[in-house]
Amino acid sequence: MLQKMMIVFALTLFTLGPVSAAFADDGPDGNHRKGKYTYRKVIKACHENGGVDSPTPTVSPADMTRAEWKEVFETRNFEAFGCQAQWDALDDQDILDIYAYFYEFAKDSPSPATCG
Repeated sequence: MLQKMMIVFALTLFTLGPVSAAFADDGPDGNHRKGKYTYRKVIKACHENGGVDSPTPTVSPADMTRAEWKEVFETRNFEAFGCQAQWDALDDQDILDIYAYFYEFAKDSPSPATCG
């Protein structure tokens, strides 16, 4: 009986292991809806301060892949966005939410999105 239970347990692990590994990278643990709002707010403030020409975002989530956005947000290299002062003023949760937005709608995501 014990041997049979061990075989069933081993088969279950063997079967479910690859499935759970496929879903292991769900992306950042932020709120992508809040991230979209916060990102637009940062760009608007940047425009009002003369840091960028357009009040609408020119950098879109679909501009890069998830791996590329991961590199940007992990290194906190926000040069492409402009307005470093606004980015420096954001707290960690705001950065995480914006990252979740860019990750969720990246070029290689199931539903890439552009800002507009």
